This record gives sequence, C-alpha cells and structure tokens, in this order.
Amino acid sequence: QVQLVESGGGLVQAGGSLRISCAASGPSFSSYAMGWFRQAPGKERDLIAAINWSGIHKYYADSVKGRFTISRDNAKNTVYLQMNSLKPEDTAVYYCAGAQMTRLTARSSDYAYWGQGTQVTVSS
Repeated sequence: QVQLVESGGGLVQAGGSLRISCAASGPSFSSYAMGWFRQAPGKERDLIAAINWSGIHKYYADSVKGRFTISRDNAKNTVYLQMNSLKPEDTAVYYCAGAQMTRLTARSSDYAYWGQGTQVTVSS
C-alpha cells in the first residue's frame, strides 16, 4: 500500500512560481508511474502531468506545457511539480496519484493511490 502526501501549495501572484511535492511511503515507489491532477471548483479532476517510473517518459496537458515540469527522485520517494508563469486559471486543488502502469494514461480511474491534495491559489 502506497501512501502519498502533498506539500508546498499556497498563494502566489500571477506570473510567479511554486513547487509542490508528493512524498510517498510504502514499498516499490520507484516502480510506480506518478501523476499530478488538479481540480478547480465545479470542474472535473484532470491530469496535468505524469511521469513514468524511470523519469524518462513524461506527459503534459496542453494547458501547462512549457510552464510546468514534473520530476521525481526515487531515492527520496518524492515526485515534484515545478510551476512557473502561474496564471489565475491554475488555481485548484492539486493531487498526486500513483499507479503501476507500463504506459502513461490520463484516466483518473487508472491511478490506484491518491494524496489528500494541496491548494494552489494564484491571484491576479
């Protein structure tokens, strides 16, 4: 059983940067693909970035491509999301999720493990 805990959310001005982290506990973190989802009020939870177990393969939603970077440190059992050039529309609760998968997918139902979420608010 993998447990995920996000941290690093907060309030930032538009154009600013923030890095959020997801610390994992439990066996075999290095074998899991990891994703960052976000959910704004009244909207669905969408995948914005994902990374495979080795860190070689990454996926980004069009809305964050070029601004956000996902990375992982398997020695620290941690996955990161560096967010630059933040916009008010990036305001949401950000969730990390993990799954044992050979191919990255965007379906939230494919991810077995979830953190509790961290709030990111971008002011205009």
